[in-house]
Amino acid sequence: MKLATTTLFFCVASLLLLGMVVLYSSSTAQVGADYLVKQLVWCAVGLVGATVVATMDYRHLKKLTLPLLVLTVILLLLVFVPPIGVKVKGASRWIGYGGFRFQPSELAKIVLIIFLAHYGERYQRQMGTFWRGLFVPGIFIAGILSLIFIEPDRGCTILLALVSVTMLVTGGARMKFLVPPAIAAVTALAYSLWNDPMRMKRILAWLHPEENKEGVGWQAYQAMIALGTGGWTGLGLGNGRQKLGFIPEHHTDFIFSIIGEELGLIATIAVVVVFVLLVICGIRIASRARDTFGLLLGSGVTFMIGLQAFINIGVVTSTLPNKGMSLPFISYGGSNLLVMLVAVGILLSIARHAVEPVAQISNPFEDEIPSPQLT
Repeated sequence: MKLATTTLFFCVASLLLLGMVVLYSSSTAQVGADYLVKQLVWCAVGLVGATVVATMDYRHLKKLTLPLLVLTVILLLLVFVPPIGVKVKGASRWIGYGGFRFQPSELAKIVLIIFLAHYGERYQRQMGTFWRGLFVPGIFIAGILSLIFIEPDRGCTILLALVSVTMLVTGGARMKFLVPPAIAAVTALAYSLWNDPMRMKRILAWLHPEENKEGVGWQAYQAMIALGTGGWTGLGLGNGRQKLGFIPEHHTDFIFSIIGEELGLIATIAVVVVFVLLVICGIRIASRARDTFGLLLGSGVTFMIGLQAFINIGVVTSTLPNKGMSLPFISYGGSNLLVMLVAVGILLSIARHAVEPVAQISNPFEDEIPSPQLT
C-alpha cells in the first residue's frame, strides 16, 4: 500500500507541476501571469482540502451524504438564476460574484460518487434486485444528470453517467437490469445530438476533418498541427506557435496540444503513462479498502479521473469528437482542480485505513523438531 500511495503522490505532483509550467507558457503572451496566479490560488485551496480529507476517516463522509446532495442540487439550480448564475457562450454552468466563479457540476461529480458508494454499501445485499439495484439509485442519478444536461454540458453528463454505471456494476447491480435503460439513454442522447446543430457539426467535423478545417473543425485541426509540429522532443518550452490565437481554449480543454508542440511526443506519452499509473494506484487502493464504502468510493473517484483524462486526450488527438472537458491537474480551471485534489485526498484516506495483509510467521523450530515416526 505504501508503494501505491507514494506513486499516487508523485503522479499528482508531477501533473500539477507540468500544468503550472505549461499554463504559464501557453497564456503569458495574452494575459501574462494572471492565469498562473489564479491557478496557484485554487491549487493551494485544493491542497488544503486534500490534506483535510486525507487526514480524516473517509467513513465520516457517509454522514455528509444527504447535506452534500441537497447542496449540490441547490447550486445546480442557481446556475439558471441571474445574477448568481453566470452564462458564458450560451451555457449556464457557473455561479459567481465579482471575479469569483465556481462550477457546480464539478462538485456534483464527487458528491454523486459519495452518494452511490454510501447507497451501495447500505443496500449491498439487495443490489441484485431491480428496485434497489437500478430504480432507486437511478432516480437520484437521473435528477443530477438532468440538471447538468440542460446547462447544457453534454460531456459532464456522459462522464457521470459512465461513472455511475460502473459503480452500480461494482456494487452488485445486474447487467440485465442496466442494459435496457442504458440503450434508452444512448438513444435519447443520439436524438438530442441529432437535433442540436452545433454538436452535429462537431461530429461531422470529426468524421471529415479536412472538409471542416476552416470552420467548426478549426480547433481540432489546429491541435493536430500542434501535435505534429512538436515531433519527438518539441519546439522547446515557450516556443509554440499554435497558442498565439490559432487554438481556442488552448490553456483549458486543449492544453495537451501545447504540451505536444512545445515538449514533444515524449512528453505526451509520459503524461499518458502517469495517468495510467495513477489509475492503477487508485484501483490498488480501492481493492484494499476496509469496507464496501471504501471500495466503491475509491473505484468511483479513480474511474472519474481516468475517464476524464481519456476523454480530454481523445478529443485533442481527434480520437473522439470535440467536447469541452479539462485535463485533470493540468488544464486551467479552479473548480475542476479543487475537486480533483479532494478526490486524491479521499484515495489517500482510504489507503490510510486499508486492510493490510497479515504476514505469515513461520515457526523457527519447525525444522529442528523431528516429527514423530509411527512404527
